[in-house]
Amino acid sequence: QVQLEESGGGLVQPGGSLTLSCTTSGNIFSTSVMGWYRQATGKQREPVARITADGYANYVDSVKGRFTISRDNAKNTVYLQMRSLKPEDTAVYYCNAWSGRYDYWGQGTQVTVSS
Repeated sequence: QVQLEESGGGLVQPGGSLTLSCTTSGNIFSTSVMGWYRQATGKQREPVARITADGYANYVDSVKGRFTISRDNAKNTVYLQMRSLKPEDTAVYYCNAWSGRYDYWGQGTQVTVSS
C-alpha cells in the first residue's frame, strides 16, 4: 500500500524559514515525479514545486528564489525548503507522487505565516 507522510509544518513569523519533508512507502519513489502543492482557505489547490526522478525541478512563480525542492532517493523522501516566508504562503501543503499510472497524495501539513 502506498502512503505519503508529510511533516515539518507549523507556525512561523514572516521572513522565517521552514522545511517540509514527505516520506513515501510502497516502492514508487524512485520513478515518481514528486511535488508539493498547497491549498489556502477558500482557494483551489495549486502546485508549488515539482521534481522529476532525475532531479529536474520547477516552481510556481510566487515561490521562485525562496523555496527549494529536493529529493533523497535513498530515503524515499522529498523536501521543500521554504525561506523568506510571507503571510500569503499560509496554506495546507500536500505532497504528491505522480507517474503516468498513478497519482498519490499525502494528508497535508499546515503552514501558518503570521506575526
